[in-house]
Amino acid sequence: MTQLILVRRDLTTAAAADILSFSFRKDAYLPYTKLSAAFTADISDTDEYAEAKLYVGGKLIHHGSIETLDLRTSGGVQKIYLTSSGFTAQLCKNQIEPGLKMSVSLNSLMDSFCTLPYVEHEDNSDTGNYIYVKQNTAMWDAVASLSYKLRGSYPYIRGTNTVMITPYSTPEDFSFTESSCLFSGISADRRKIGSNYHMADINGEYGHYDLVDSDTLSYKLVRHIYSELDMRFLYSPQQALEYRDKLDCRAMKSRYIVYSGYNGEDLWDKLYIGGQLTGRIAFVEINGSSKGIITRTGVYMDKFPKE
Repeated sequence: MTQLILVRRDLTTAAAADILSFSFRKDAYLPYTKLSAAFTADISDTDEYAEAKLYVGGKLIHHGSIETLDLRTSGGVQKIYLTSSGFTAQLCKNQIEPGLKMSVSLNSLMDSFCTLPYVEHEDNSDTGNYIYVKQNTAMWDAVASLSYKLRGSYPYIRGTNTVMITPYSTPEDFSFTESSCLFSGISADRRKIGSNYHMADINGEYGHYDLVDSDTLSYKLVRHIYSELDMRFLYSPQQALEYRDKLDCRAMKSRYIVYSGYNGEDLWDKLYIGGQLTGRIAFVEINGSSKGIITRTGVYMDKFPKE
C-alpha cells in the first residue's frame, strides 16, 4: 500500500485520494531524499501545506518540506503535482560561521550551530583534530569534512532524515536471484573524474602538491584540475588532493537490480545477488503508477570505504 500525506502548517493532515504516479530517490551521495508525485486530493489552496510524507508498503520512506505544489484543473478534474526534499536538504542551505573549529564531533557539529526540524543524527562523540570552515560553507560540507577526517568516509542519510557517518550497525539482508529481478546491470559513470590534481602552497605557488590518478589516465581521459590551498588539510596537504580525487570518483561504478515492488531496503543495508554479497546498498529509486511499483537498488564501487 502506498500513501501520501500532506501536513499543514498547523500540523493537521490531508491524504492523497489517488496517487497517479510518484518517483522517489535516495542516494549515498545525496544529502536528502527526493520525491515528486502527481495525485488527486481535496485541496483548494497551496499556502497551508508545508510537509509531505510518503509511505510505501507501510514504511515511511520520505518526510520532507514541500518545495513546489501545483494545482491544475481541466475539464472539471483537478490534479496536483508536488516536489519535496527531505528535511536534511536544509543542511545544504544553512552556513556555519567560518573559522577553525577545534575538537569537533558529529554531536557537537549537529547540535551546536542550528536546530533543523526533524533532522536527527547518530550518537557519535568522536572528535577530529580540527575542521576548517571556509566562508559560505554549508553544514553538510562541514559534516563531510569531519566524516573524512574521522573515518576516511562520506556521510549518508539513513531512514528519512538521520545523518550517519559510520556504517549502520544492524543492517538488514536483502537477497535476490536473477529470476526474482526484472533485470540486473553494471554501469560506469566517468563524467566527473579527474586525472591530474594540482594544489597551491601557502604562497599560492604550484608544483609542490600534485596527484596523478592513473586509473583515469588508463581510460584515455586527461583532466587537469587546479585549486588553491585547502585549509581543511593543513596538517597533511596531500590528503586534500586525495579527498578531491575521491569526491570526483563518487558513484563511478555501480551494480544494480530492478524488480517489481519494494521490499523495504535502506542505505547501508546488505545486498546479495545470486547468493553472493554484493555490498552495502548505496541507492534506492522507486517509481510508482497505476501499473504498479518498480524499484532500482544497488551498490557503488568507488574510492570511499563501504564498511
